[in-house]
Amino acid sequence: MTYTVAVRELCEFTAKQGDLDLRFTPAPTALEGMAGHALVAARRGPGYRSELSLSGDHENLHVRGRADGFDPALQRLEEVKTFKGRLDDQPASHRRLHWAQAKVYGWLMCRQEGLDELDVALVYLNIADQQETVVVEHCTATALRQHFEQQCERFLAWAERQLTHRRARDEALRSLAFPYGEFRTGQRPLAAAVYKAAMSKRCLLAQAPTGIGKTMGTLFPLLKALPTRPLDKIFFLAAKTSGRQPALDALDRIGAGAPDLPLRVLELVARDKACEHPDKACHGDSCPLAKGFYDRLPAARDAALPTSSGCVALSQAKVRDVALLHGVCPYYLSQELARWADVIVGDYNYYFDRGGLLHGLTQANHWRIGLLVDEAHNLVERGRRMYTAELTPQHLAQARRATAGGAFAAVRKALDKVRRCWVALDKEQAASYQVHAAFPGKLLAALQQCSSTITSHLADHPAEPGSPLLIFHFEALQLCRMAETLDTHSLVDVSKPPPRGTGSPKPGSSTLCIRNLVPAPFLGPRLAAATTSTLFSATLQPTHYYADLLGLPAGHVCVDVVSPFKADQLQVRIASHISTRYRHRRASLEPIVELMARQFAERPGNYLAFFSSYEYLQQVAELLALRHPHLPSWSQSRRMQETEQRQFLARFTETGKGVGLAVLGGAFAEGIDLPGRRLIGAFLSTLGLPQINPVNEQLRQRMEAMFGAGYDYAYLFPGLQKVVQAAGRVIREPSDRGVIHLIDDRFKRGEVKGLLPRWWMYAPS
Repeated sequence: MTYTVAVRELCEFTAKQGDLDLRFTPAPTALEGMAGHALVAARRGPGYRSELSLSGDHENLHVRGRADGFDPALQRLEEVKTFKGRLDDQPASHRRLHWAQAKVYGWLMCRQEGLDELDVALVYLNIADQQETVVVEHCTATALRQHFEQQCERFLAWAERQLTHRRARDEALRSLAFPYGEFRTGQRPLAAAVYKAAMSKRCLLAQAPTGIGKTMGTLFPLLKALPTRPLDKIFFLAAKTSGRQPALDALDRIGAGAPDLPLRVLELVARDKACEHPDKACHGDSCPLAKGFYDRLPAARDAALPTSSGCVALSQAKVRDVALLHGVCPYYLSQELARWADVIVGDYNYYFDRGGLLHGLTQANHWRIGLLVDEAHNLVERGRRMYTAELTPQHLAQARRATAGGAFAAVRKALDKVRRCWVALDKEQAASYQVHAAFPGKLLAALQQCSSTITSHLADHPAEPGSPLLIFHFEALQLCRMAETLDTHSLVDVSKPPPRGTGSPKPGSSTLCIRNLVPAPFLGPRLAAATTSTLFSATLQPTHYYADLLGLPAGHVCVDVVSPFKADQLQVRIASHISTRYRHRRASLEPIVELMARQFAERPGNYLAFFSSYEYLQQVAELLALRHPHLPSWSQSRRMQETEQRQFLARFTETGKGVGLAVLGGAFAEGIDLPGRRLIGAFLSTLGLPQINPVNEQLRQRMEAMFGAGYDYAYLFPGLQKVVQAAGRVIREPSDRGVIHLIDDRFKRGEVKGLLPRWWMYAPS
């Protein structure tokens, strides 16, 4: 069995030494990097060959990669690196890594072309001034072969371990049995659909009701497909922190049922959750866990990935223990372990975000991956946020105050120019909200120049995490990057703050935004890069809405798993005599309160009541307490901390009685599990329709132009998706019984009922 490794992965394993050092991180955008490589190629002679696929073998190691360029006239192999800032500040460890890669490509080139010698060149292109710095070394084929074999020898022992692990893993997975013996009702067809999609290398959109065990029903079949398809890795992506635990629990259960299954499961967490020294910068002169990171990494890696059989669960706590024992950063250790894990559980952003770690590693190492996207209805809004960039006046003001000293003269000058352009733009805008056809050119140029100046400054004066200058710098970089990709999928808008008193807002106090409306052009290529993907949720209707906005690949398939629940388990009552429209809110308070009290008297127990806003919730809560003081109630508050959320849910006991009031779309509207008598009913005093405001009206207009269904895409579909999610809290298990009150006359409309679960049966309140 041959182990295949990318040149980059090989050299990062063998040639990285010394400190973890993020002070000099070449950070051109993807488009800048591509343009830089194209510029270098265009400057070469007519016979110049770029993007050469090269490969070679050493024992049972197959090394492959893509060299940047070869100039046959000069007989020179070039490795091109684009950068920003000053090249003099590049750490020696970075240069060693670049030489290691270049010389591996050099040998592969000599081998392919039958060359006895050639020049190997590192070409550093400064994005700011497009100047090249070329470092050349003349090498014989013999020396290059020795270098190549030396790198391979350093990697071979690990490759052998990987091959042994892969063989044992695949053999165990072929005979893996379902850990619960029998599938739940609905779970088997879901698992079958996931397996078929994997075997046919397709994308699956799976709507499956809550309570059938979707997590196990998707993980198990994809694990079974791992050796057969074959796949290298599985990424389980969750919308929220709470979504990771069910996946980790399911994998623990699988491991417990198969003690000899050598499966490596890694949990990825956000940097702010894993960082041991948030007040320190990521380099050896500041953080002790960055000092000598790569020197201590091999021992930490060996400890985290033992050769013994059985499931290796690399939870956040486990990775932290290993990291601190070996004196390395837990966050960056977990990123290194992602290269060797079989199943990785993390947030959406690790794969779908612009700089997503898992997508980058997949592309660099040519991994064949299976994606599982949990609660996929959330990916539309999350995708929009990932590809939206905002510039806030507060952060510019804080950055300017932080750069008052003489050492910041150039930076302060650049920030002041941004401020002047911003003020001029505000003076030209009379309305409080305005959409621009393109990002204002003068301001964009000032931001680009300012970012370049800050980059140069930070190379000499590294800023601590959370510094005002760094915060503004990241905002400006993100906005400049999104400006490069501006198209019909996004819009540029400027929002002024509301006036205070009689005065108008000061010029320069607006918020500038490149607002993504359709994430499909960004998410679609990520889905296409996966060998197979399954996006699953209890609410994925209508399917064309998600296909359009997420960019599902051509040939994707859809499955709607029949609910295991029966209509007699759930009473669905429509209170059609009540309107919850904004203009009718005050009139709706009393009938809603009386409906809740009547239902509670009919069947005492625990209920959830959902409202469209905190203000509406509070009005109902006050009237309920006034009219029915004997009826226990508790309310969700704004910005609830995790402890307060747990206290809110703790009221829902098997013997408890009362009504918890919450906001639709908030923390208690999805992702919580209250089976049995912990929750026996819900009141939904809203259709969940987003607020009508200038931004949502722009969204409606754009959706109408692109898909011909502006109101549905902007308001109806996302609103009712929240309703169904909230209603899904009531029936969680086959033995559950409950009631749902849909409070609004619009719930009787055919186009609304068509978006609600098919198994519901309706009766008047």
